[in-house]
Amino acid sequence: MEGEPFVDRPSSIILQKVAMLNSPDPEILNSIVRRVFRADSITIGDNKRFIVRYVGSLLEDSEQAYERLAADLDSFNITPLFRKEDGTEVIYLMPGVVRPKPSRLSINIGLFILTLISVLFAGVMYSYDAPLPEDTLGIIKTLTLNLWRGWPFAVSLLAILSAHEFGHYFAGRHHRTAVSLPYFIPFPLGLLGTMGAFINMKERPRNKRVLFDIGITGPLAGLVVAIPVLIIGLALSQVGPIQNTTYVTSDGAQYTSAEDDLLEGNSLLYLGLKYAVKGKLLPEPVSYGVKSPLEYWLGFIFIGRPIPFGGEDIQLHPVAMAGWAGILVTFLNLVPTGQLDGGHILYSVFGRRVRYAWQIILILLLVMGLFWNGWFIWAALIFLLGRAYAEPLDLITELDPRRKALAMLMLVVFILVLTPVPFTVF
Repeated sequence: MEGEPFVDRPSSIILQKVAMLNSPDPEILNSIVRRVFRADSITIGDNKRFIVRYVGSLLEDSEQAYERLAADLDSFNITPLFRKEDGTEVIYLMPGVVRPKPSRLSINIGLFILTLISVLFAGVMYSYDAPLPEDTLGIIKTLTLNLWRGWPFAVSLLAILSAHEFGHYFAGRHHRTAVSLPYFIPFPLGLLGTMGAFINMKERPRNKRVLFDIGITGPLAGLVVAIPVLIIGLALSQVGPIQNTTYVTSDGAQYTSAEDDLLEGNSLLYLGLKYAVKGKLLPEPVSYGVKSPLEYWLGFIFIGRPIPFGGEDIQLHPVAMAGWAGILVTFLNLVPTGQLDGGHILYSVFGRRVRYAWQIILILLLVMGLFWNGWFIWAALIFLLGRAYAEPLDLITELDPRRKALAMLMLVVFILVLTPVPFTVF
């Protein structure tokens, strides 16, 4: 996941951060632009919306032309924008150049340490199998003393998240785009102990190819780690009956509590890996009843019902839990809107045509929220933040065939990791 959006309008980050003090002679700018562009018309701006606007056609490959023009204009503190308007190539010269400032590494390190502790607490909750005290302070003390037991979950989950974020980071560095190191987000006492991590793009990507590479490398790198982690975790897990947890009170009485257990959501990838490791589709009901197996699985995947009480399912080992969480994180990041990885990929493929895609995503999330309430929160976030995409400086350069093929691959990956009901409480 990346940081703040960049938008091409007068209040953009370029104009906010850097004001151009003195405009160079337009003829000097014209001579520089003519090296890469044949201008059929030239419009002088007011230095607020733009300095000069050129309409015409490029004389060389758009990616090379942008690199050359940006380098030539840098000393004038001017940023070029490449656009297509009504099928015609247009260049805008904008006042100011973003000069990214170094990040404070201490913040990254501090957040990682806090996240590590938080994830260890989550891990020990999955690993600790001895009786716990009945008072809250006693529980916290016991878990703290046994914090080391959470390392299999913590190492597995943080390895997946780190691979994901450093995939973005190294792609940004490869393309000479200023990006921050990952910021991890601790979530104490949460189910996973973290809300993930993100990097911050400190400047707009040069073109769609750069945006695509930064967006796609995170999910791919995360899956490269998550899949083997999940396979190892499933091999360490046992298969057992689905039933509510039994509690024992201080006087020895036993009871079960409805709505106190969680059943993890299923994706096609998760189902396939469980079948590959355990030889059966899980959770396996006692009987499919009047439904066919296909009807049962379609219903169970998309609405999480009916819960197959008495049937069998994976009793997740902490490592398997981390691997499953890595698949879920990949899916959430591939939701195709806004500043999510899926939004970057979608914009790279379709450009400004995706500006209204968030409305379709919003409706789908509201429908999915009928079966898992968490989607209502996602819908609210997308309503507030999902309209802004990371728009590149150069919108003329399109994706090459190799990247278009990778985009199709990511569509397949998105379908495989799609988890409509991440959790079912029973």
